[in-house]
Amino acid sequence: MANTMQFDLVSPERSLASHKATAIQIPGADGDMTAMADHAPTITTLRPGVLTVDGPDGSSQYAVTGGFAEISAEGTSVLAEKAIPVSEVTAADMDTLIALATDAATNATPEAKDAAAKTLADLEALRAALNV
Repeated sequence: MANTMQFDLVSPERSLASHKATAIQIPGADGDMTAMADHAPTITTLRPGVLTVDGPDGSSQYAVTGGFAEISAEGTSVLAEKAIPVSEVTAADMDTLIALATDAATNATPEAKDAAAKTLADLEALRAALNV
């Protein structure tokens, strides 16, 4: 059996996962990455996307809107702004998230306009990837 590491996923609403994992695919703000046991210590910010967790009992996926991931040799902790199991994401959820991001992009200061537009584009790509 492959080496495992502890995986924890929490959002302000609830704790979504706490179990052993063999690999965690993370939608990082600077690019996607995969964390595995014995990974070098890293902290990264998240962009909207799908977080995939592979473990001894199978695979699970979560839609995340942002946050942070702290990776160490022993485990990965993800603190998400919002996280929803992919199986529970609805069109209404995505409509709400995209509407909020559209409003933020429209009303962003000139300095924040690019970041707001990127967030909106990432959410639209997430919606397409989830097919909702």
